[in-house]
Amino acid sequence: MHVRIDHIVRLTPRRPPPMSYVNVHKRREARAAYVFLAPWFIGLLLVTVGPILASLYLSFTDYSLLEEAQWVGLGNYREMFLEDTRFIASLRVTTIYVIVSVPLQLIFALILALALDRGLRGLSFYRSVYYLPSLLGGSVAIAILWRKIFGSDGLVNGVLALFGIEGPGWVSDPDTALGTLILLHVWTFGAPMVIFLAGLRQIPQSFYEAASVDGAGTLRQFRSITLPLLTPIIFFNLVLEVIKSFQSFTQSFIVSGGGGGPADSTLFYTLYLYLKGFKSYEMGYAAAMAWVLLLLIAGLTGVSFLTSKYWVFYGDTK
Repeated sequence: MHVRIDHIVRLTPRRPPPMSYVNVHKRREARAAYVFLAPWFIGLLLVTVGPILASLYLSFTDYSLLEEAQWVGLGNYREMFLEDTRFIASLRVTTIYVIVSVPLQLIFALILALALDRGLRGLSFYRSVYYLPSLLGGSVAIAILWRKIFGSDGLVNGVLALFGIEGPGWVSDPDTALGTLILLHVWTFGAPMVIFLAGLRQIPQSFYEAASVDGAGTLRQFRSITLPLLTPIIFFNLVLEVIKSFQSFTQSFIVSGGGGGPADSTLFYTLYLYLKGFKSYEMGYAAAMAWVLLLLIAGLTGVSFLTSKYWVFYGDTK
């Protein structure tokens, strides 16, 4: 039997490289990865972690940017909750704003998403048009426009005058000023609407066909199919909008003229934080307010996740 030598060479398995070579190669790859990640880590330390730790320290001090920080311990927090009435007012105004505006915005966004999900011609155009307010809602220009619309001589009162109704100065009346900001937040429904629309497109059409065969009407299909399968999207939008609402600033600053008036009716938490830090130069107090806001948002987000297991449905699980 004759066997060619080149066949034997080809059939002989290659020896694996020595472990030292493998280790050296892995170390080289690791060093290359660290080099590419270094700018991100430097930015994380200098732009995020560093300022967070600095603000935590400043929250326990009396610091005015012009003088050296003086340690006061829990003095800022004690003054905040026991002595500062404007802080309590800002917390109350912001809470009302979040409780009222977020559900209204999500309901309005869901209604429009359901309407657009019915195979409307030119869906991409309408989706873009409806999303536009979300891009512009937090801008200074839209806040100025909103102030003009709801001013004493604005568009709203002009329309009411056509019917013989004398409208109030909506943004200058303590009873209606916050309502105009809530309406502005509801108007920026585009982002949650697009997310709702994407969620509706993921629900199998066969579910609705089976329900129709069983005699279920539109309302029953919405209650038994659409709403349960859409709860993860509702939960996602709810968490995002609550966080965003607590951080609202531009609308209140522009509409109220930077003071939170009239009578502190539009004094958002972030606006009062700005006034304390950059108007009164009480940076230590402002840092303490920032940490209270962080803990408040983190607590509400944690509660949302803990309670989601009772009403958010993922497939067949509850």
